[in-house]
Amino acid sequence: MTPKELFLEMLKPDGQPDRQLKQYEALQFAFGDPVMRYLTSNRVKGTTSKDRWGTTILFPKDAPGATPHITATDKVCPDVTHWRDYVHAPDIVSNCGEGWEETRKMWRDVCGDQKLMCGFMATGIFEQTHFLMGFEDTLTGFYEHPKEMHELIDYITEYRLTYVKMLIDGLQPDAIFSHDDWGAKEALFMSPEMWREFYKEPYRRFYGYIRSRGCIAIHHADSYLVPIIEDMVELGIQCWQGVLPENDIPALQKQLHGRMILMGGIGAAIDRPDSTEEEIRPYVQQALRSYCPGGHYIPCITYGALGTVYPHVDPLIDDEIEKYNAGLHMPLTVLPEIPRRKLDRSASSGQSEAASAESSETLIAMTEAMCRGQKKKVVTLCEKALSEGLDPQTIINEGLMSGMSRLGDDFSAGKAFVPEMLMAARCMNAAMDILKPLLTSGSAKAVGRVVLGTVRGDLHDIGKNLVRIMMEGAGLEVVDLGVDVAPEDFVQTAIDKDCSIIACSSLLTTAMNEMRSVVRLADEAGIHGRVKIMVGGAPITESFCREIGADAYTDDAASAAQVAVRLLSEA
Repeated sequence: MTPKELFLEMLKPDGQPDRQLKQYEALQFAFGDPVMRYLTSNRVKGTTSKDRWGTTILFPKDAPGATPHITATDKVCPDVTHWRDYVHAPDIVSNCGEGWEETRKMWRDVCGDQKLMCGFMATGIFEQTHFLMGFEDTLTGFYEHPKEMHELIDYITEYRLTYVKMLIDGLQPDAIFSHDDWGAKEALFMSPEMWREFYKEPYRRFYGYIRSRGCIAIHHADSYLVPIIEDMVELGIQCWQGVLPENDIPALQKQLHGRMILMGGIGAAIDRPDSTEEEIRPYVQQALRSYCPGGHYIPCITYGALGTVYPHVDPLIDDEIEKYNAGLHMPLTVLPEIPRRKLDRSASSGQSEAASAESSETLIAMTEAMCRGQKKKVVTLCEKALSEGLDPQTIINEGLMSGMSRLGDDFSAGKAFVPEMLMAARCMNAAMDILKPLLTSGSAKAVGRVVLGTVRGDLHDIGKNLVRIMMEGAGLEVVDLGVDVAPEDFVQTAIDKDCSIIACSSLLTTAMNEMRSVVRLADEAGIHGRVKIMVGGAPITESFCREIGADAYTDDAASAAQVAVRLLSEA
């Protein structure tokens, strides 16, 4: 079969492809269409620009791609209750009418009868929302301003529908390949119920239109999406590209029974400048043995575009797929277990529960309100606790921090999600505005001070911001250096600000080795030991932490706060 025929065969629930596809072998992106040129032509490596919506886009010389940069001062939509005053969709109808025929002919000639031509659509409906407002305002907006959030999402959906109609009319593609990340490595960004309330119907319209035009619907999300997999099938998504191994691909294959192609399974862990052939080949072999027998699977790097960042990796992946195709295969009887995030109920949790039992009814109610994100109620209870004669430090420890600790446990257990954490943080800030003036000098029992940042070469801040929120909720003082932080700045800040912990975050494999430099410089400065070094982020592992000589690795924000408190208590 040709690559195109193989892909079409896999779309059939009872399809019988005669080999495994090699990554994007069957898909040809029709880059450079008139809309894409209009939207992204000013993105040049080494520059800062504004996109057609007004979002600031950073593209450093040493970065693998452009990244949105949303701050309090430059966000397009600072107030969602007045979103119509700020948000104006690009006029793609007036500005993108020419050049379709030439683009279509060029890519059809490239595809021939071997490949499916794909219209490419980055920045999906959810991503566009937080490109305009910022990630935190978007997720808290679901709670605080649901009506306006629905209106803004509908506005973005209408734009997205206009865009895809122009792509289909102009390119006449075989498929539409659309991006939208709905989760992190091990959890959705929001609860399944919240995703369904705000994004399911818009995507039903979007993918329903694509299918009605006879195009294949391919969705990219290198995220954990198991809780909504049936919803994705219902929406009409025929291929999910970017499936991380953390999704337990064999279990999904059994559940889906051929109703969706799963494309991915080869994570970014092997896409590093120092990864070796002896590391890459066994990793890919294990993925092939684990996932290919389940069928309706395309082995592929989980990125939403062709190619690994480091060019030595891709040929080895493809070579292992070719070797697999040439071999004789027997179905596995036992598939390897995929590690999942587990709730770590440490001794501190028990102490927290004991403290709650001794707390006043007001503080217990405050803890509950914190977990529910009820800011007004938390403020009212804070004032009530003061009127009852409770001192500010007790209110902080047994009311506010107790709520943050419980929510952190629920987050680690997969029972709470990012919006709930952000809402609790806003509750904490509102209550602290009342309590801080009442804390006498030296009475606040700060656990310790942390310098936090995303390492040089990485502009991602969502995970780092969550860590800051959880650490502050645990009583830590956090010096947040932001993103693209040089190793020297981490170490010098730790010295200047008398920090006891350096916490480094990275989402990119291209930047993770900056953490190695942080450890080396801390050693050279003679502070490592007195100052503990923590590392985290999607590509980071426990073994990498040990290899570079860091002191602790955690895989989520709640765990980071817990481990930081433990490290400081042991100092």
